[in-house]
Amino acid sequence: MQKKKLVSLFFLIIFFNGCDLFNTRDPEQPVQPRSNYKSAVTPEILLENFTNSLSEKNVQNYLNCFSDSSFSGKEYQFIPSAGSSSKYPVLLNGWSKKSEEQFLNNLISHIGKDLPITFTKNNESSSFSGDNSIAYSASYFLVVPRIDGIPKNYEGDLQFYLIRDSREIWSIYLWRDIESSQHDSWSELKGFYSPN
Repeated sequence: MQKKKLVSLFFLIIFFNGCDLFNTRDPEQPVQPRSNYKSAVTPEILLENFTNSLSEKNVQNYLNCFSDSSFSGKEYQFIPSAGSSSKYPVLLNGWSKKSEEQFLNNLISHIGKDLPITFTKNNESSSFSGDNSIAYSASYFLVVPRIDGIPKNYEGDLQFYLIRDSREIWSIYLWRDIESSQHDSWSELKGFYSPN
């Protein structure tokens, strides 16, 4: 019996010494997704968030750029470029935030997470309206990678109508796309990767 107690005591000592049960370890850093998102308390931050959400392929940050009617009183609306709706009738069927979410998820799944989407804008202008809103316009150039390795270019003009909601956060409540070159417009990209 004494021998069993000694063997049990021996294994108990080995167990406590070997597994560092009473020693503390260094804490691990939390895994955080890469994001440059900031609360859009100014129109400039909103536009920066929009650009970053595309380059980071962050669907939630992208959606946060569009108005939430429960805070702004305005449903998000997209008006496609003139020629795109004949090719993609889905663009005329009440394009919503949900459509934007499905579009960007489809796009990301087709091009992969490692290939960048490049969005640049120029010729920017904006004007204030009396109802806490801003009309913003710019020319854009969008480069989207494709599986075959040849990037596809999209080009045109965009008009964003921005509103400050009850939380003092700016968002886009209306997006009008205007074709302006020999390249397809953003509307064609949305139509091609549309949810339907």
